[in-house]
Amino acid sequence: MNEISRPTLTRRAMLAATAATLTIPKAYAQSPAEVKVGLLVPLSGLYARPGAVMKMGGEMAVDHINKAGGVKALGGAKLKLVLLDCGDTVEKAKNAAQRMVAQEPDLVVASAAYLSSFTLAVTEVTERAQLPVLTLSYSDLITDRGFKYVFQTSATAASQARQSLPLLMKLAQSASGKLPKTVAIITDNTGSSIASAKAMREGLLKENGLDLVMDETFTPPLSDATPLIQKVRAVKPDLLFFLPTVISDGKLVLEKMNEFGLSQGRVPTISFGIAIAEPDILQTINPSLLQGVITCVGSWATKGHEELIAELKTRYNEPWMTQNAISTYGDMWLIKDALEKAGKADKAAVAEALRTMDGGPSKYYPGGILKFDDKGRRVDAEMTVVQWQNGIPVTIFPQKLAMAEPLWPKR
Repeated sequence: MNEISRPTLTRRAMLAATAATLTIPKAYAQSPAEVKVGLLVPLSGLYARPGAVMKMGGEMAVDHINKAGGVKALGGAKLKLVLLDCGDTVEKAKNAAQRMVAQEPDLVVASAAYLSSFTLAVTEVTERAQLPVLTLSYSDLITDRGFKYVFQTSATAASQARQSLPLLMKLAQSASGKLPKTVAIITDNTGSSIASAKAMREGLLKENGLDLVMDETFTPPLSDATPLIQKVRAVKPDLLFFLPTVISDGKLVLEKMNEFGLSQGRVPTISFGIAIAEPDILQTINPSLLQGVITCVGSWATKGHEELIAELKTRYNEPWMTQNAISTYGDMWLIKDALEKAGKADKAAVAEALRTMDGGPSKYYPGGILKFDDKGRRVDAEMTVVQWQNGIPVTIFPQKLAMAEPLWPKR
């Protein structure tokens, strides 16, 4: 038999190697070892504490996803959380977003950016970069601009106001035997607060038989709450809507209400957002001043999250799980599902997966399904209503997710 030439052996070896490569599933052959996911939140300045809690939720979720096998459609690729500090001003947030898209070109998706004002600025940048962004921010403007790469997982501010007012009226009537007639509003001038107040001013209060007798807007942080509370005492509203985004502002107003004899149910106080239910507020205010205070939020730890709440306590010494933790935790799982659907670590493919997602009931967001409308809003998104009871803010609505019965302050 003739000896086979060396060039022939080389060609055969190459053909064999090519055939072996073709037998490997395509997704696995092209899968990265890790997929970078951005988390752009305030880690310095006035809002560093909420940003730190968002980081906790993101870290927990990424650990759980990776330990469960990563993204199976990408051969078990692990998620890598890329943390970016958006600071404590709109300008800093915008600059951080510009750095993010320039310095992290391999990000496929991000979650951002706490305050609605920050998210509005950040998404102007990420939209141009066609980077999909999930947000827990409330402002209706975020998804009213025709953007294609923004996905709002919380109910919008206007939607939360529409959902909450009838519930609050019902609570008040069942406790006191009569419906409230007058309302005062104290709000800061951040995006979500303005959006919530706008919806109430422009028809919701009137629809629910409420007369607006005081309407005050301030720039955080407050230096003195005295003028505001003097006006509250003068008009004696049946309800006070207080919309802060800074813990120190919540503290100042509640302490001043106590000083003027308006706390502990004398003027039932309802908030929107989490500032008034952050654990840090207990470091400087007596929990008795918070008893009965209600806040309406996009999400909160509810029935079914007991194991996550326990892990957060053990791992980070957090006494309860706020929206910042549970929503960011949920965002990571939503991103994981989008990557499974996309089948590749590509931002355009992930954005399309989010647009066309229909994932059934959500575990980590109240109500609705994991599906977005053409604006980027989560379909049928509900909110949670949280109330301070015995030193802890607990979920009282939706009823199926509640961890306590609601209490209405006795005037």
